[in-house]
Amino acid sequence: MATLTADLLILGAGIAGVYAALAAEERGARVLLLSKDPLPSGSTPWAQGGVAFPLDEADLEAHLQDTLRAGRGLVEEGVARSILEEAPRHWERLLTLGFPFHPEPTREGGHSRARVRHLGGDRSGLFLLQGLLSRLKSPVLEGHMAVSLLLGEDRVAGALVLGPEGLKEVRAGAVLLATGGLGRLFPVTTNPEGATGDGMALAYLAGATLRDLEFVQFHPTALPDGSLVSEACRGEGAILLNAQGERFMARYDPLGELAPRDVVARAVHREREGTGAVYLDLRPIPHLESRFPTVVAAARALGFDPFRKPLPVAPAAHYAMGGVKTDLAGHTGLPGLYAAGEVASTGFHGANRLASNSLLEGLVMGERAAKAALQDLVYPRTVEPLPLLLLDPKHLKPLRERMGRAAGVVRREEDLARALAWCEGLPLEEALPEDLPAFRDPRVLRAFVEAGHLALLARLLVRMALWREESRGAHYREDFPQEAEEAYHLEVHRAPGGGIRWPDPVRVPLSSPPKG
Repeated sequence: MATLTADLLILGAGIAGVYAALAAEERGARVLLLSKDPLPSGSTPWAQGGVAFPLDEADLEAHLQDTLRAGRGLVEEGVARSILEEAPRHWERLLTLGFPFHPEPTREGGHSRARVRHLGGDRSGLFLLQGLLSRLKSPVLEGHMAVSLLLGEDRVAGALVLGPEGLKEVRAGAVLLATGGLGRLFPVTTNPEGATGDGMALAYLAGATLRDLEFVQFHPTALPDGSLVSEACRGEGAILLNAQGERFMARYDPLGELAPRDVVARAVHREREGTGAVYLDLRPIPHLESRFPTVVAAARALGFDPFRKPLPVAPAAHYAMGGVKTDLAGHTGLPGLYAAGEVASTGFHGANRLASNSLLEGLVMGERAAKAALQDLVYPRTVEPLPLLLLDPKHLKPLRERMGRAAGVVRREEDLARALAWCEGLPLEEALPEDLPAFRDPRVLRAFVEAGHLALLARLLVRMALWREESRGAHYREDFPQEAEEAYHLEVHRAPGGGIRWPDPVRVPLSSPPKG
């Protein structure tokens, strides 16, 4: 088996991973970046919204309050303040690098002011990622994914990597997870094919803590194929209508179409159930095609004309607020393992992410995690891969159908319990690298690994959703419609020892860390 070496191995090439790689190489580190799919990859290129930067020092407090309000009591205030205070430095850096942001910021849902910065109309994520990649000097292995973490001397020391030619070992002084979310757990999602929760699963199997997996944000306005209709459309004047042609959002929230995403998603869900359909009318937006070219193109590809009629929309799995628990430096608690971006749970997003805060977190925490990892480089002489988790991908279609019914926008105990029982019956298998020669085609092995990761996370997510007997943010329990008096996190940590183990989630109170 071929072996590669690096100071810092970064898994994932979205905004958090690429920005981390730039920060590390600027400090003289040997960086190796893995991209699961051809560049530009991950969820970042699909981000139509921009980056939410506080406008000035006075707006920082308003941005913080908007973040806390959207997060429904579960945001770690110290974390949010720390990230927002650092945001202006990254804004200035991007301007210095020559990124052509639109001169006027946009207001998006949940924001009290227009503070979201866009590039290329509704192609902000794509333009931002392409610009960062063009400045990167470090090598990128495209079409490669980590299937197991390497351990040595009681720390993470690299990864077993699957590429088009098969398996290879990458040994590194530290590993940074930037693998994105788990949207492919659901039947309709705005996420790309590669969003199979790999980093969360790998971290859990290595002994890291996963937190708040039950909080999955459903974007309220996706087209029938999962294509996203940006929240910025509603910020620019688009309106939601039910099947009777009634504008309904004012009945659910005084902010109307600009309410936080969890509120809008549930309203769309209820109106679809009650009237049969929901539509988004884009015609009030001036200069629609130049402002939102991606949305217009996606609608036309499905045979819709947004200039003539409103578009049919429905909620779709969009963003994971939970993930691998980290501190303000991106450390997971496992020596040698760091995480940044959607894969991580910093406490910034709480129970419901504020629009366009995710790209900001990717920038701030990507750099922080890289800088912290470079202070923690150790190169064990001997390493061993952890077992891989495998599942026949034929189980994915029924898994996604059950997740859509039980763990979607509205949840109920009986549905969650049935889904958990079904997930517990899935034939998950552990395998060591020496057991893998039977997989002659790397594409087949990738499919088995991805299915294994999704099945693991489905079981943990549903269990957490059952344990959280309240409604808060993106987690809505029809049988427990009120928020609990005190907010709490749910954490799960794999018990030590061999075999697949399923510990119960643990309640953990909020505790905002000091600024750092």
